[in-house]
Amino acid sequence: MIDLKDLINNNKILNTLKPFFREEQVYLVGGFIRDCLLNKESCDLDFVTRSGHARILTQKIADEIGGYFVPLDEKNHIYRVVFSDKETYVDFADCIGANIQEDLSRRDFTMNAIAYDIKEDKIIDIANGIADINSSMIVEVSEKNLLDDPIRMFRAFRFQSELGFEFSPVLKNVIQNNSYLLKNTAKERINAELIKLFGGKNIVETLYSLDKYNILEMIFPEVADIKKIPKNSHHHLNLFEHSIETVKQIQCFYEQSDDNVKKHLNSEFLGGQRRIAYLKLAAFLHDAGKPATWQIDSETGRHRFIMHDVEGAKLIVPTLKDLKFSKKQIAYIQKIIKNHIYPAGVVTSDEASEKAYLRFYRKMGDEVIDLIAVAYADRLSALGPEITKEMVDKNINGLKKLLDGYFENKNSLKPLPKLLDGKEIMSILNIGAGPMLGEIVNSLKEAQISSVVNTKDEAIDYIKKLKL
Repeated sequence: MIDLKDLINNNKILNTLKPFFREEQVYLVGGFIRDCLLNKESCDLDFVTRSGHARILTQKIADEIGGYFVPLDEKNHIYRVVFSDKETYVDFADCIGANIQEDLSRRDFTMNAIAYDIKEDKIIDIANGIADINSSMIVEVSEKNLLDDPIRMFRAFRFQSELGFEFSPVLKNVIQNNSYLLKNTAKERINAELIKLFGGKNIVETLYSLDKYNILEMIFPEVADIKKIPKNSHHHLNLFEHSIETVKQIQCFYEQSDDNVKKHLNSEFLGGQRRIAYLKLAAFLHDAGKPATWQIDSETGRHRFIMHDVEGAKLIVPTLKDLKFSKKQIAYIQKIIKNHIYPAGVVTSDEASEKAYLRFYRKMGDEVIDLIAVAYADRLSALGPEITKEMVDKNINGLKKLLDGYFENKNSLKPLPKLLDGKEIMSILNIGAGPMLGEIVNSLKEAQISSVVNTKDEAIDYIKKLKL
């Protein structure tokens, strides 16, 4: 049996802050308590204090510990103390309502409506949240709370993905009847929940759940066309199921990997989320270009999707922009989609060589592991009647060799020297800045990676011979 109060009181950050709470009524709330009950490590400490005191207390703590005071939301009186290490932080908010009970009654789910009264050393559980956590259930505090802020319905799926919990009957009914309200929710808020959702280990079940409640196509309109592509000789699943199975196999790849791979995929990435969350999102969208490139050979009946990787990388951009993904986030997802066939091409080619491996490592840079993972997952998600065990084994063994080779060569892969910068290229070719310059820079980089160009003189000669 977990002793919740002991777990809370053993927290080093809380014990550091307790001297500041002697004259204040402060409550620990939210995710930290939930994670303690789930026996999960957490640094997510959120505090509620008397109305009008959060700003004063936060500023005082920041000043006295040599940290930083950060106003997160002046309108709702939410503030952050960032410790001097610039990594540790805690948040403070004014109590909403007359007391902590009223504050908790306004929250989304019962598992998040639990508080610890620091002064009185007692747990406040107004909605039986502890029992619901023990029953692995996501239970609404009230239907009204969900409808007042519809993003909470979407947040339920995020918790489903992270925790593997079931929805309560009332929650199912609310989502079924009101999911359309998410259309009017700020896309920035959808984005924040979406990345966390794809980071969950139960993402596969959650994707099917989102589809069941007609939310998946609301977020990704491409899904409607993806569902039209049936099974074929190379795929034992239709394209929609294949896309989800690829996400599942990414999770399997991660769980079976060694510490080096896990460290890479667990690393903090764009927007502070783990890299694997973005990788699974990219994996879900990796074949988004297939509907637009779908052809059936009239003689053989074979399904073809020529250049679907390139098409998918372009097609997904408007949706990602609408969802308020940053340029860097979009560029990463595009890179994975556009190159998801590349690793398999390297390892199954009759001309596979150390030179081809090194070219792949240099060209893909920080995304080498990510792309090998997608290629692995894609292969194991496409097992149609024409795909033999020998074909699968050759591909998977080749990908393993490609991955091992990356770690063997990683430290010796020095950055390519910049032989010509943009200004030099513009001067030599008498052109201005613009898309053409970008194409020339990329072409020159490709030539360097392939060892076609190795010196500055060769670079000058190369760009002069390009057909502009």
